[in-house]
Amino acid sequence: MICRALIASLALAGCSPALADHDVATSPPAVPSADLPPLFAAEVEHARAFVDGMMAQGVVVPVPTDPGGGYTHEQHKRNYKAIYLGGQLYRVTGEQAYADYVRDILLAYAKLYPTLGDHPAKANQNPGRLFWQVLNDAVWLVHAVQGYGDIRDTLRGADRQLIDDQVFRRAAQFLSVDSRATFDRIHNHATWAAAGVGMTGYLLGDEDLVERALMGSDKSGKTGFLRQTELLFSPDGYYTEGPYYQRYALMPFMVFADAIAKNDPKRRIFQRRDGILLKALNTTIQLTYGGYFFPFNDALRDKSLNTDELYHGVAIAYAETGDPGLLDIARSQGRTILTDDGLKLSRDLAAGKAKPFPFRSLLLSDGPEGGQGAVAILRHGQGASQMALVAKNTSQGMGHGHFDKLSWQFYDKGHEIVSDYGAARFLNIVAKEGGRYLPENESWAKQTVAHNALVINGESHFGGDQKLADLHAPQQLYFDASADLQISTATIDSAYPEHGVTMTRTLALLDVAGLDAPVVIDVLNASGDSSLTYDLPLHYSGQIMETGFPISRYLTERPVLGDANGYQHIWVDGTATPTADNAFMTWILGGRFYTYRFVPQNDLKVILGESGANDPNFNLRREPMIIQRKTDGRDVSFVSLLEPHGLYDGAAEQTVGSRSQIASLRHETHDGYDIVIVETKSGAKTALALSYDSDPAKTHNAKIDGHDVRWTGFAARIALNGESN
Repeated sequence: MICRALIASLALAGCSPALADHDVATSPPAVPSADLPPLFAAEVEHARAFVDGMMAQGVVVPVPTDPGGGYTHEQHKRNYKAIYLGGQLYRVTGEQAYADYVRDILLAYAKLYPTLGDHPAKANQNPGRLFWQVLNDAVWLVHAVQGYGDIRDTLRGADRQLIDDQVFRRAAQFLSVDSRATFDRIHNHATWAAAGVGMTGYLLGDEDLVERALMGSDKSGKTGFLRQTELLFSPDGYYTEGPYYQRYALMPFMVFADAIAKNDPKRRIFQRRDGILLKALNTTIQLTYGGYFFPFNDALRDKSLNTDELYHGVAIAYAETGDPGLLDIARSQGRTILTDDGLKLSRDLAAGKAKPFPFRSLLLSDGPEGGQGAVAILRHGQGASQMALVAKNTSQGMGHGHFDKLSWQFYDKGHEIVSDYGAARFLNIVAKEGGRYLPENESWAKQTVAHNALVINGESHFGGDQKLADLHAPQQLYFDASADLQISTATIDSAYPEHGVTMTRTLALLDVAGLDAPVVIDVLNASGDSSLTYDLPLHYSGQIMETGFPISRYLTERPVLGDANGYQHIWVDGTATPTADNAFMTWILGGRFYTYRFVPQNDLKVILGESGANDPNFNLRREPMIIQRKTDGRDVSFVSLLEPHGLYDGAAEQTVGSRSQIASLRHETHDGYDIVIVETKSGAKTALALSYDSDPAKTHNAKIDGHDVRWTGFAARIALNGESN
């Protein structure tokens, strides 16, 4: 059975033998909060504040009626939190009132649960009993079974049997049998369900439930928790649905794994697949900037490391590994969990054992075998001033994926400069479709033009067909994180099969002689089998300060760019035809200037726009973009540069370096090589040379501005004063 007792040094009771009807359990002795480390003591008080408030309201277990965000939905969420925390408080404090309150809530559920059918607010998702979708029922069970495990041995036999049979066995039956279609998926919904059913099995001593959870409903091992650990994570611990859902799925993975480790240590669950779950926890943290997750796919942008799923994950992983970097994360979170794992973490944090978590540049493969693309994270600097360039070259990400192959984001000085929209959703806000995904999630957020990705003929990648997209992924060609050149290159030839288009994109952080900070270099080559229209959007955060090119402005009307595939949501503010001398624009964000510079092609048009058109319910954020459009092209090359520079201090009324320090950006090709030359206003020239040759020892030669240059391998930074790398 699950035993949530804290370690012996707290002198807390463990799980006691089952009680007969007339038996009364002895409460564990109270522990003075002065004996607890500060983080753990604060967590006790945090839990007390919530549970005491719930106890003051009495037991409230309403008949389910509302969708996400409605009263009954939120009350059942509060109830499972109260069951979970109430049980933990009983174990820590020994106060019988907490055990009694958990018992009373569960007895109320024992009366309600047998009367429930499909939730009345069910929509297109598989319906739950207590909630509008089955996922929330699984989340309820994961929390409730842990709280019940803490107080179950205090109950008289009749109450215990009633709760066992009418709440937990019924809930496990509903999730694993009645909702088999969800339970047997390889998906985060199934992970939550398997965790709840499996922990119920351990608590009730029901081996059938445990095996069902681990091996799938038919116990063949083709589905179930163990199979999910094999198929949902890459060898680097990247979860295929993206960082937002990695954070969400991590809690049932880690909590159920912790239960497996304690109840069935011979399975060596944390050593399974080269420690994949512990890798996944570390990778989840790496997929953040300033504590917030990179908003890939259906992501809500306000989710950070300060979330319940990561409080559990960090504490459990620290107990397994003793990694001092996790103590640093816990310190920044300021939260933990009321278990022995949380206590160990809190004690070691108080003892000064923390070391800075090593955020670093790295390549995270995607797919169970690591062959379905990758995420490249390129970081420069430390702390709040750090830069991060993120290249998203991943697989589709199943139903939560977006059609945005080879897209990118850029962060600097604590801000997202080149942005990704994430999801169109207001979670648990009834006024916004009951908290569900909004229609604009399909018509805008998932469409290619809503991302920093190449669009062909105004159509999204794979025609917006998820099933087709799930069959294909980019190929990561190259990654390197050297001191003066960090670089990622990937390619895909399946996003537009009807046009025979191949896209290859290189994104790099390049040190340029004479500049204080690296610049972003973007080289995107595309070729098709006919004359096509290519659109390359850049979604940025900030306010335009100047443009080098004159703009034909729409001042009295605001046309819409198109009528489908996301274009119907773009207002056009102006258009331009830049030349080589003026192809740049500068904006400001967070007291820093950013100049976006690009190499014009023949027949290139620039469109300045903003999201939010055809949005009658105000569901979309209004965000600016610039689109480079090349018409009637078969082979195209988009070469761009983003330069951070200067300082603006409004309080001090001080402006420094508001103008770009780059004089020109050029692109040359030599025998299949791409050469990008950056010249500063001081006359220094730095080049990025791309051979696209995977042989790291092979030497390449080219002539740049009359100079013969030589480099080895796929890519190199070349200073045209003779220094080369």
